[in-house]
Amino acid sequence: MGLIEKVPPGPVAIDTAIVIYLVERHERFLPLIRPLFAAADEGKLQLVTSVITLLEVLVVPYRAGDSALAARYEAVLSRSRGLDLVLIDLTLIRAAAQIRATHGVRTPDSIQMAAGLARGCRSLLTNDRRLPSLPNLTVLQLGDYDARP
Repeated sequence: MGLIEKVPPGPVAIDTAIVIYLVERHERFLPLIRPLFAAADEGKLQLVTSVITLLEVLVVPYRAGDSALAARYEAVLSRSRGLDLVLIDLTLIRAAAQIRATHGVRTPDSIQMAAGLARGCRSLLTNDRRLPSLPNLTVLQLGDYDARP
C-alpha cells in the first residue's frame, strides 16, 4: 500500500521536511509526496502546515543569499491550491503548549501538531522519528513508505 492510500480521509498535516522535499525535488521522497500535492492541487485533498514551516524553510536560502529559492518556498506555501498555511494565534499557542506539556514535543513540532488538529487533521506526515502519535493525530513516517509500485 502506498502513502496516499494510507492517508486517512480529511485534511493532512505536513511538517517542514515535506515542503523541503517537494521544493528541492528530493530524489527518494519526491515520488512519495508528489501524489499528495497533486491531489491537493486537484481539490481532492487538503494539506495543512503552520507558518513555522515558512520560518524554517527560509533560513537556509536567506543564509546563502539565495533569493530565488526563498521565493519558491514562499510561493509554494502561500499560493498552492489545497495547502492551508495556519497562522499562529493565542488559541494555537495554548494548544501547542498543552501538547508540549503532555507529550514532551519540541515547541516547533507542538505548533505544527496543534495547527493540524485545529484544522481537523487526523494524520501528520513527517520524517521526524521523535514525534509521537497523539490521541487524535496519527504520525505517518515518510521513510516507512516506498515509491515503487
